[in-house]
Amino acid sequence: MIEYDTNIRDEVRRAYLQKGPCQPRGHSFPQSNISGINRRFIPQWFDEFDWLEYSVSKDAAFCLYCYLFKSNFEQEGSEAFTGAGFKNWKKGRERMKVHVGPVGSVHNKAREAATNLMNQNTHIETAVSKHSEQASMAYRRCLIASIKCTKFLLRQGLSFRGNDESATSSNRGNYLELLQFLADNDEKVKEVVLENAPGNLKLVAPKIQKDIVNACAGETLDVIMSDLKDRFFSILVDEARDIFVKEQMAMVLRYVDDKGHVIERFVGVQHVTDTTSSSLKDAIDIFFSSNGLSFSKLRGQGYDGASNMRGELKGLKTKILREQPCAYYVHCFAHQLQLALVAVAKKNIDIASFFTTTNSVVNHVGASCKRRDALRAQLQEELVIAFENDCLITGEVCIKKQVSNVPVTHDGAHTTAILGLTNDVSQALQKKDQEIVNAMALVKSCKEKLHWMRNNGIDALVEEVSSFCDKHHIDVPNMDEAFVLPGRSRRNAPIKTNRHHYRVELFIYVIDEQLTELDDRFNEVNTELLICLACLSPNDSFVAFDKQKLLRLAQFYPQDFSDGDLLALDDQLELYIHYVSSSSDFSDLQGIGDLAKKMVEIRMHRAFNYVYLLITLALVLPVATASVERAFSVMNIIKGPLRNKMGDQWLSDSLLVYVEKDVFDCIENEAIMLRFQNMKPYRGQLHPRDNNNTRQHSILSRSHHPWTWFLQVHDGQKQDLEHILWDNQQVAEPARKKVPVPVLSKRLGMRVHDEQKQDLEHLLWDNQQVAEPARNKIRAPSSKVGDEEGMLLRN
Repeated sequence: MIEYDTNIRDEVRRAYLQKGPCQPRGHSFPQSNISGINRRFIPQWFDEFDWLEYSVSKDAAFCLYCYLFKSNFEQEGSEAFTGAGFKNWKKGRERMKVHVGPVGSVHNKAREAATNLMNQNTHIETAVSKHSEQASMAYRRCLIASIKCTKFLLRQGLSFRGNDESATSSNRGNYLELLQFLADNDEKVKEVVLENAPGNLKLVAPKIQKDIVNACAGETLDVIMSDLKDRFFSILVDEARDIFVKEQMAMVLRYVDDKGHVIERFVGVQHVTDTTSSSLKDAIDIFFSSNGLSFSKLRGQGYDGASNMRGELKGLKTKILREQPCAYYVHCFAHQLQLALVAVAKKNIDIASFFTTTNSVVNHVGASCKRRDALRAQLQEELVIAFENDCLITGEVCIKKQVSNVPVTHDGAHTTAILGLTNDVSQALQKKDQEIVNAMALVKSCKEKLHWMRNNGIDALVEEVSSFCDKHHIDVPNMDEAFVLPGRSRRNAPIKTNRHHYRVELFIYVIDEQLTELDDRFNEVNTELLICLACLSPNDSFVAFDKQKLLRLAQFYPQDFSDGDLLALDDQLELYIHYVSSSSDFSDLQGIGDLAKKMVEIRMHRAFNYVYLLITLALVLPVATASVERAFSVMNIIKGPLRNKMGDQWLSDSLLVYVEKDVFDCIENEAIMLRFQNMKPYRGQLHPRDNNNTRQHSILSRSHHPWTWFLQVHDGQKQDLEHILWDNQQVAEPARKKVPVPVLSKRLGMRVHDEQKQDLEHLLWDNQQVAEPARNKIRAPSSKVGDEEGMLLRN
């Protein structure tokens, strides 16, 4: 900490403490030869020593508290846990206990300094201010009102500030106007906000707004990371320019949750000075290290086809594969499909002419208000006629009639037929829960439909186009007459009919080119990895099952399947295919995603754990980067022309909350309030009781279970509570009689706050949630919070 300026050291320390120690529990810790024996870091040490940190790059352990505060004391003892790092795994546990030392050791002094820094009640500014309980409650209500306003604006993607925020302004900006609206409709809020708040504690400054937004984003990201835990995951990365012409890199994590669902979570954007693979790799490294992620759990990469992404020598894909060989790269399927369509459109002059003409018509109509009104009036007349005849038509008619005087009607019909066929595939590929095996099947199905259309589709298409032309009074060429290219002389023109031209030179040629492009673009479908993955498909009663290919698939992941695991998988596959083939539960499944959900639902993912691991690895592989592209679309909403100078951190925080609304909605206001208070020392202080309650709500929000609750219990009450909760008869009895919470709290002789009542009722009175812990005989563990003892009851 010596290299930081003394004026900002406390802010740096507080930021480190808020992040917590870096503990990559899912990392594959490398072995080191110590005294002739291979030894490594033991992840269970994290449970025993909460101050312990581990550096993946240095393969060394550090002490968070000593690193931050040892410079405040005399330099005593060894520098092993603060300098180069501790690497003596032979006597790791003993040396760590020695490092902690007695009560007056440097480590314990550093720990006490960290506790005092995060406990604002002991801060010097707090000691000077001596806030009364009434002032603390007023500050709490003011802060909660500010958080509510911030959450609303973030969820709607609205701006915070106004052009004129003075008291005489008619529009002071969304934040102040919304806060005024809350005050007008709630007298308690009105007493503590805006003009009724202390002059230096109004909580309306732009810096305060950004801090609250950052607290919201931090809590959202914490919930995502706690849900990810130590699971395997893949990354989806892309970059794009924002409206201020700054290059932004967006990242999405893809993983499989406890229920077998494929989850894709947006985790933020990062400004990069350039788009080289080195800059993108550095940005990914920073994100991984700051959120405790490890490359040892990375099992997939999804990017577009740019050279900086998929380059074989210096691309981002190659750099990550060197660090994690099992992080297989998949080129975005939706992007490949788009490239195939564009390539065909550019090769054929008739198709290119069709799109050029269509673009000119759209620009011509859209450039004039009168032409737009005329088009709308014409469309309205046709809609009225369609309603009268009970035959509704679409706006495509108007565009087609605009191009009816040019000889591209048949060309456009051919192109529209192909685009309509591939559009369904494109939409399916962009689904968040799409798996790689199903994507391969969709591409194969698209090729088969194109083959069928090439051989059998021309007659139906010609009939459809002729019917459309007759209906809208468009001249239809005689298909048996000689074809003459418009603008060319008939003298030297080759003799061919219109039918030959449209069928052979246009229809069949375009489809053949399309099939060739699809084969060239989707060449990885034929790779051995994806061929083996296809054997997991449950379609048609597991007809694609191949034991040898699945064993070969496991060999692609040597870090996850040892030699012993491969032998166990060999035996397990025999039982697995016999069970799923004979069970009616697996008869109507479509895709590996449904298979994973069904296995978790009937608890077979534990019996066939190695097979389920293969299924998880298959689902983790990315299919398309559509989630990243959607984030860029949201970026244009958040950072628009009127907000083009947003800071990078504020942009990332706002995007994260807006995109992941479902996660953000689960976060309690109290959790955001606690994070905001711990970010830096503020003039306003919460009451110590509110601090404890807020800490409890923060634990509640991170647990992400609606029936998890935190309750203060003294030692003398533990036995009574355990008898009431975990004994079979005593748990079932209150569930049947619907005993109210006050009766239970009175029986235990303890207080239950209003905000805890509903959670307690959910835990006690719901039959399923009560019966499960009763059967498992879960004991009530004790946990220390501050200076008081508590208990965390979980389902």
